[in-house]
Amino acid sequence: MAYKNLQHFIFTLEQASELVRIKEYVNPKLEITEVTDRISKNNGPALLFENTGYDFPLLINSMGSYKRMSMALGVENLDQTSTEIEALFKTLMKPKDNVLEKLKMLPQLSQIASWMPKQKKGKGECQEVVMQNPDITKLPVLTCWPHDGGPFLTLPVIHTLDPISNIRNVGMYRMQVFGPQLTALHWHKHKVSARHYNEYKKLRKKMPVAVILGGDPAYTYAATAPLPDNIDEYMLAGFLRKKKVELVKCLTLNKEIYGHDIYVPSDADFVIEGYVDPEEDLIWEGPFGDHTGYYSLPDFYPRFHITAITHRKDAVYPATIVGIPPQEDAWIGKATERIFLAPIKMTVVPEIKDMELPIEGVFHNLTLAKIDKTYAGQALKVMNALWGAGQMMLNKILVVVDENVDIHNYADVAKCVSENVDPQTDIYFGQGPMDVLDHSCSKFAFGGKMCVDATRKFEEEKAASPLAPPEKSGQVLQRRGVTDFNTVRDMFIEITGINDSLLKQNISLVFIGVKKNRKNHIQELNEKLFALPEFSNVKFIIYLEPNIDLTEASIADLVWRASNNLDPRRDSYIVKSKNEKSISHIGFDGTRKTKVYDGFTRDWPNILVSDEQTIASIDAKWDKLNLGKFILSPSLKYQKQLYKGGATVEDEI
Repeated sequence: MAYKNLQHFIFTLEQASELVRIKEYVNPKLEITEVTDRISKNNGPALLFENTGYDFPLLINSMGSYKRMSMALGVENLDQTSTEIEALFKTLMKPKDNVLEKLKMLPQLSQIASWMPKQKKGKGECQEVVMQNPDITKLPVLTCWPHDGGPFLTLPVIHTLDPISNIRNVGMYRMQVFGPQLTALHWHKHKVSARHYNEYKKLRKKMPVAVILGGDPAYTYAATAPLPDNIDEYMLAGFLRKKKVELVKCLTLNKEIYGHDIYVPSDADFVIEGYVDPEEDLIWEGPFGDHTGYYSLPDFYPRFHITAITHRKDAVYPATIVGIPPQEDAWIGKATERIFLAPIKMTVVPEIKDMELPIEGVFHNLTLAKIDKTYAGQALKVMNALWGAGQMMLNKILVVVDENVDIHNYADVAKCVSENVDPQTDIYFGQGPMDVLDHSCSKFAFGGKMCVDATRKFEEEKAASPLAPPEKSGQVLQRRGVTDFNTVRDMFIEITGINDSLLKQNISLVFIGVKKNRKNHIQELNEKLFALPEFSNVKFIIYLEPNIDLTEASIADLVWRASNNLDPRRDSYIVKSKNEKSISHIGFDGTRKTKVYDGFTRDWPNILVSDEQTIASIDAKWDKLNLGKFILSPSLKYQKQLYKGGATVEDEI
C-alpha cells in the first residue's frame, strides 16, 4: 500500500486507534523523550505532539509496534514481504526453456518496472513553502537525553551520490544541530555515504547532500535497510508500497554547482539541502543517547552546511528516540529481520530456515539462526557466510540451532544451548569489524566475535574422547536449593548477588554480580567457582556489575547489559572438563572494563536515564496528556545503575 504522504499514514493510524494526539505543551528538550519512553516500553500508541512550541507538530513512535510497522509497510504481517521477495526471486531465476516461458515473464518485468523511481518535472508538495532564510532551529528538533551534546534529528533520510558513477545512496544517520545552517552528519566509516565522502575528498570537491523528513513511511524504512551496494533504496520503497517513488529536483543542489542534480521524494514533509566540504575541519559531535542503551561518545564528523529548507504547508516533523530497549527502533529492526530472510536464504546461506535478532541484542550484538543441518561443520559454514555478508559483518554473538528449535522462544533456545553445547569444543571465537557504537571493544570498531554451535553433533564433530552425558543442567542445584548459593556468596566477599532462576527451567546459566578489585579478578574467580561442587553441573556463568540488583532485574535486562559490555574473545574464560565424567564450563565477563583492572584504555559510557526534573515535570502533567492510566518512568528502574559522571563514566577506582 502506498501512502500519499505522512498525513495519510497519520490518518490511517488514527482510524485504527493506533495514535493519540497530545494537545498539552510538551518540551522537545527531554520531555518528549520521557513521555515516549514510558509509552514505548508499555506497548503504547503512536504520539502526535500538536503543541511543541514550534510551528510544526511532531510525530513519534509511529512504527513502534509489530502492527504499526506492518501498517507502515502496507502489509498484514512482516513475513508477507519476505514471501513476496522469495516468490519473485524464484520466478526470475527459473530457467526459461522456450518462448512461451519467456512471454510469461512479461507481467513480472512490467511489475518490476512500475517500482522504479521516477523523476518528474516541476516542484513537489515538499517545496510548497521555501524558507527565505533557512533555519533548522525553527523545527522541533529533539534533545533526547540529559547528556546529549545538543538537539539531534533522529529520522533524517539522507541522500548522497557517488561522484564517479552518479549512483544514489539513501541512508539514515543522526544529525546534531549546531546553528541555523549548520549540523553534523554522523555517518560511520562502514557506511556508503562515508565512502562517497572519501571520494569527494580525493577529488577536492564539495559534496552535495539532501535530507528529507517524512513522506511515505516506506522511505524511512528503506533508508535503514541493509541493501547491497548500488541497489537503489527507492526501488525497495517502490516494491514495498507497490508504486514508484516520484522524485523532484532540489532547488540548490544542481549540475551547475556540483556536477549532479539531486532528487528527493515529492511527498516529503521537509527537504533540507546543503553540502559538505571535505577540505573543511571536522566538527566535534556528540555525545548522543544511542540505541545500545548507552551514550555514544563524542568524535569528529563532517560539517553539513544548509543552503535551503523547504516543506509542505501541512508539514509534520517525524522523530524517534532510541535508548534502553525496547524502543521504536526494535520494530524497524524486526522488519529488516523478516524482510531480508529470503534474500539471505537464496543468495548467501541456503540452509538457513529462520533468523531472530533479539531486542536485547540491539541489532548487532546477538543473532539466532536456525538451519537445516545435513553435514558436519555446517554451523561453522553458516558462521563464516553470515560474518561475511553485508551488515552481518558487525555481528558479535551468533547462536546456531537445528530446525526443530523455535528461535522466537528464547527459553527453548537457551535449553537447546544448555543441552547441545560443550563450551570446550562447541564455541568458536574470531575477530573482525564491529559496530562503531560497540563500547566494549579494546580498539575502536574492531573486536572479538563468538559463534555458539548448538546444533546436534555428527560423529565427526564429537571430541576424540567423548564426554559422558552429564546430568541435566541445574539438576543438582535444583535438588539442593538456594542455600548452596548463600554459602557460595559468603565464601567470596566480592560477590554482590546471584541469580540462579534459569536453573529451575533446566537452563544451565547463572548470573553473578561482582565488585572487581584486582587484575584478572574475573578469570580467577571463574576458576574457583567452577571448582566448587555447587557449580559442577553449571555450564555458563555471566558476571555483571555490582550496581545491578540481580533479584529485581529481568533476564532481558541482564542479557542486554552483558551483550553490550562483552568482547567475547577477550572476556570469555573456559574451564576444561577434568575427566570423561565431568563437563566443561565457561564464564563471560559482562562487567564494565577499566584501565586499572582490565588494561582498557577507551572511555566507558553511561546508560541512558532521564533526569529527576524531567521525570517530575511529566509526572505533574500526565493527566493532561490524554494517555490514560499513569505510567511510572522507566528511568526509575535504572537510576541505581548509573555510574558517577555524565555521558562518560568517571574512573572511581
